[in-house]
Amino acid sequence: MTESTAIAVVLIGRNEGDRLRRCLASVPAFVTRVVYVDSGSTDNSIAAAVDAGADVVELDITQPFTAARARNAGYATLSQGVPVELVQFVDGDCEIQPGWIETARDFMLRTPKAAVVCGRRRERLPQASVYNRLCDSEWDTPIGRAKACGGDALMRCEAFDAVGGFDPTLIAGEEPELCLRLRRAGWEIWRIDGEMTLHDADMTRFGQWWKRARRAGYAGAEGAAMHGTPPEQHGVATTLRSLLWGVFLPLVVLLGVTITPWTLALFLAYPAQVIRLALREGLGQRDGWERAFFLTLGKFPGALGVLEYWWRRITRQKIALIEYK
Repeated sequence: MTESTAIAVVLIGRNEGDRLRRCLASVPAFVTRVVYVDSGSTDNSIAAAVDAGADVVELDITQPFTAARARNAGYATLSQGVPVELVQFVDGDCEIQPGWIETARDFMLRTPKAAVVCGRRRERLPQASVYNRLCDSEWDTPIGRAKACGGDALMRCEAFDAVGGFDPTLIAGEEPELCLRLRRAGWEIWRIDGEMTLHDADMTRFGQWWKRARRAGYAGAEGAAMHGTPPEQHGVATTLRSLLWGVFLPLVVLLGVTITPWTLALFLAYPAQVIRLALREGLGQRDGWERAFFLTLGKFPGALGVLEYWWRRITRQKIALIEYK
């Protein structure tokens, strides 16, 4: 691998509108190939991708849509043409920051065991809503070796091929699951100090945040079912926390109040948890209080997501996207 290494970009999207146009325009000119994978858009996303010079893959609408399935389809298309060694995956509601791909490529050159390199994903309009600010805080993870990446990341094709790519059946949480398999195979995941992408969550309503938190709970439960055994215990801790705060504690209170009204005092555990988390986040900062409040409240939709996963599994229902936009 050299500085002239062939790099491709795989974009995925569904009815992203202007967000997709910004995403396509952010792809640097030196990229060998751009593939856009569309998951049943009803707007002009496909036309916009064609106009930008991208190769377009339209997923079969009779099969369940997942981001993992879309990324795999885009990656498979890369085999039809000039071979590439690195691929930048990016969601259609994001923009690639100038210089990011070069920075990540150079890190790959210096780090032969790195399978995945990601950087700082920022929210495009964090001031627009508390939900956007929560996203921006969520993206701010520690620099160095990591356990997982998000939807935007530069990946080494050799490593991606070795583990068979994303699991197309996962409706969320496909990136941590892929990274887990990569790490088991001896590869490394890195988060470096570089501006990677701008993300446009466009979350302005409580219902959007609730759905997104529910999806996270679903993903955690599915991850725990797949890889919950030691030493990884993938998704186990988050799933148990969701069930504890979102199901078990309310049930204990509701059952206990039939015996004594003093059981209602257990509900004080919720404001106590908010204060504990706020102290950890920074008590004097507004963002710390916001994050603490929504982390605690998020256990309820998270628990619903966990229960939804197990209900679908027991009843053998088909997978279905949980979309918040």
